[in-house]
Amino acid sequence: MGLFSAFNINATGMTAERYRMDIISENVANANTTRTADGSPYRRKVVSFEEKTERRPSSFSHIFNKTLHEHKGFVQQTGTGVRVSGVYEDHVTEMNMAYDPSHPDADENGYVTYPNVNIITEMTNMIDASRAYEANSTAFNATKAMAQRGLEIGS
Repeated sequence: MGLFSAFNINATGMTAERYRMDIISENVANANTTRTADGSPYRRKVVSFEEKTERRPSSFSHIFNKTLHEHKGFVQQTGTGVRVSGVYEDHVTEMNMAYDPSHPDADENGYVTYPNVNIITEMTNMIDASRAYEANSTAFNATKAMAQRGLEIGS
């Protein structure tokens, strides 16, 4: 794995986790939103990731070396990072119902449908995303320190 590949992997990880934290913040901010623009209660959003693939075609030598290693029984895996594959509304978790007949969005039985956002779950996910961001940042800085040390040795 090249030096710039390591930078790219860590940078894409930080970008993806930052975006995940933005979506979690949106969920927390809308935890009590009973009416959105379309008239329905807010639905919790979930971010999904996938492996980032190279968009440019590989060179002949890259394909040849990969095929040669696979033929000899070696599997050469080099990552290119991660990307956000989508943001989806959570239709699995049920909406929260609360009895409040004085609320303007109450139904004919006096129940209000609140978003399916659980603050404890969101805060746990926020800590997870924050720690993943920190891990990518630490790895990025370690790679940078190795590169700087290599340049100092060479001079």
